[in-house]
Amino acid sequence: MNHRIVGIDQITYSADDLDACRAFFLDWGLTLHEASPSRLIFHTLNGCQVAVYAPSENLPPAIEPGPTLREVVWGVSSDAMLITMADRLRDKPGYCTGYDGVSCLDPNGLTIRFERTRRQPVVLECGAMNTWAAKPRVNQASPIYERATPIEIGHVVFFVKDVEATARFYTEFCGFVMSDCYPGRGVFLRCDASGGHHDLFLLQLPQARAGLNHVAFTVRDIHEVFGGGLHMARCGWETQLGPGRHPVSSAYFWYFKNPAGGLIEYYADEDQLDERWQPREFEPGPTVFAEWAIDGGIDGNTRRQKSLDAARPGLFPTDQSAVKP
Repeated sequence: MNHRIVGIDQITYSADDLDACRAFFLDWGLTLHEASPSRLIFHTLNGCQVAVYAPSENLPPAIEPGPTLREVVWGVSSDAMLITMADRLRDKPGYCTGYDGVSCLDPNGLTIRFERTRRQPVVLECGAMNTWAAKPRVNQASPIYERATPIEIGHVVFFVKDVEATARFYTEFCGFVMSDCYPGRGVFLRCDASGGHHDLFLLQLPQARAGLNHVAFTVRDIHEVFGGGLHMARCGWETQLGPGRHPVSSAYFWYFKNPAGGLIEYYADEDQLDERWQPREFEPGPTVFAEWAIDGGIDGNTRRQKSLDAARPGLFPTDQSAVKP
């Protein structure tokens, strides 16, 4: 068995308005597994879990005020890997072991936990893309999705107080691998040498602080990015940016504002890497963040761009805090 970290198995939010969060995540395409006045539990297609709790002292400590993520649970492939993680982390702040795994605080103050993965294999039909070199789609139209049904929690992005120290913690003690970086500003990390471009992205703002930037959900293909985004727009949820395409990871994206905290992203078609990949360095800039992007989104009914605001130019995420809405 390949003993490794598989990816994100669960994220835990705390939020004041659980009714809004319930409506939002159902529109997002998650399945409601459990509901009570104090918590909501949702599932993706492969069994990844999204938990939303009312604020409570019993939750892991918050890294910022307001609605945000309280915990990220990383799934591991075996009991042997769980023992390995316990050995690696036993001297870290907040270290704790229990029947459900091992946890500690990362250098940003975030609670992370490792447990046996709950992910299940998923077999899905996806849209094939015809190119000049290969035309696998014959006598078949590309799919059109009325809405998205996220397959898994793909990655999470945090603002961090010290990007180098936080990246070093994840590489040296958790075994993550660097994919690419913005020197001194941001680091893309994947939790295994073979996998998608990043499972974790760390960003340091000019005025360094801890906080959630976004959580990303993997969908089938570019067509489901569009279908999911248009459905969210029809439901009245606000686009932050998208649709668009990231040149660093090659992924297509669409970001929305999330009542549970931060932003939330549909994405598809990210680069797949293995141990032969050599990390690259990039200089932050709007054309590096997005090859192309629509500011304000697309109207779900007219299928046209909603607005164009020249006062909000395309910026690298660490520079957006300097632009007043």
